[in-house]
Amino acid sequence: MANIVHIVGTGTIGEPLIGLFTDFGDRLGFDEVTFHKRTPLTSDRSRIRHMMDRGAKLATDPERRKDFEAMGHKVSYTADEALERATVVIDCTPVGNKMKEQYYSKLDGPKGFLAQGSEEGFGKPYARGVNDEALVPGEDRFLQIVSCNTHNITTLIKTICEEEDNTLALERGTFVCMRRANDITQTESFVPAPNVGVHGDPVFGTHHAKDANRVFRTLDLDPNLFSSAVKLNSQYMHSIWFSLIMNRDYTMDEIRHRISENKRVAVTDKRYANLIFSFGRDHGYYGRILSQTVIVEPTMMLRQDRELYGFCFTPQDGNSLLSSVAAALWLVDPDAESVRQRLQPIRRWLYTEI
Repeated sequence: MANIVHIVGTGTIGEPLIGLFTDFGDRLGFDEVTFHKRTPLTSDRSRIRHMMDRGAKLATDPERRKDFEAMGHKVSYTADEALERATVVIDCTPVGNKMKEQYYSKLDGPKGFLAQGSEEGFGKPYARGVNDEALVPGEDRFLQIVSCNTHNITTLIKTICEEEDNTLALERGTFVCMRRANDITQTESFVPAPNVGVHGDPVFGTHHAKDANRVFRTLDLDPNLFSSAVKLNSQYMHSIWFSLIMNRDYTMDEIRHRISENKRVAVTDKRYANLIFSFGRDHGYYGRILSQTVIVEPTMMLRQDRELYGFCFTPQDGNSLLSSVAAALWLVDPDAESVRQRLQPIRRWLYTEI
């Protein structure tokens, strides 16, 4: 039986996912890649053609079929046909929960469904390398790939604070998420000056710490986390200031060793976001670094043996891409070693130094 991945949406996560699955489908274990595009726009014609030239097959709503064909695109399936045929569905739209209620929960064919980022409640939250052991075969059919900053925060905590008994040597984690205004592909929502966020959650501050806590709760852990957010007038990258207060003494040698042991963590001595962004543009996949976080090594400071402070950059979209591919592979075959082996073709974009 053929394994088919169907990707809903062609935005900043959907398009590079289509590229990954078409470029490496044979080694990832997928026989066909389909994608759903709702709106036929002439401004999208060139990139849709490029995705189809790589082997992806277009699906759309029946009433839009003629419009896409008039633009020169071959429509292979209706939206419903593509969903029914799929082995795994990856929703890359901001309406994943709505789609689950209206369509996905009624489908028996696909082995599982993934949603992105802000779609809390879609399913079990997941970040590759953080809570893989929390996924339950046959039970977790719906998974939420958490946001890029949540990947960063949870990876920092697990890398530096996890003990041999799987507990966390963490008393409190505090984070200031300095978010880029909008993606370079977007023409709206840019801000003219730094725009500070409010603390809407009485326990966690912003959703970043709350979402990180939700990931750890799948492992029966409940870390004390708090976050703030500010949107900067930049299109480069998110960055995070972090404070990790541990419940035992550490040394910088131990911290550096822990970081070096995690191949999903990159370090850098570069302190400008544009230099990290440029590295991704030149050496990443679709311009993306797939590492979970990029820690700025010169900024790390260990105070009184138990307080670690520093800055890191968030490879937005990139870390979500890695988790999306890993989750799709897990839904097809949940054997951990099988997932690891099938991920090998894309590990070249997991950097340990930038």
